[in-house]
Amino acid sequence: MNTVFVDSNVFLRYITRDDQGQAGRAKKLFQQAQSGKISLVTGPPVLFEIAWTLKIRYRQPLHRVLDFIESLLTTPWISMPDKDLALEAVRLAINTEQDFADAYIHASARKSGAISLATFNRKHFEKMGTVLFDL
Repeated sequence: MNTVFVDSNVFLRYITRDDQGQAGRAKKLFQQAQSGKISLVTGPPVLFEIAWTLKIRYRQPLHRVLDFIESLLTTPWISMPDKDLALEAVRLAINTEQDFADAYIHASARKSGAISLATFNRKHFEKMGTVLFDL
């Protein structure tokens, strides 16, 4: 079976339908994966691009951005390295109303075994309960 890595613009065209031709091609790709003809994979940077684009370009509220990322992560015919870490980040972002990227950094730091996080973006991480390194 062929494995295809999916970039953020394919997901974005599918959900925004701002280009009907590309949205239709994305839908066809997803239908092929759903029927088992191909295997789809994506990665964390794609999720970050989706979150940023939906928030900034399409002016979507945080809860809609996070809902879409969560639905993508729970789609059974799309795989992703660190899917559990990404889901943990989505849930943390939902619970603390913080951006997905910051929540992913927090979850990654915890998973790595780090006891604190060095950042100048203190206020967002404090809201997630991150132990911060004193810079």
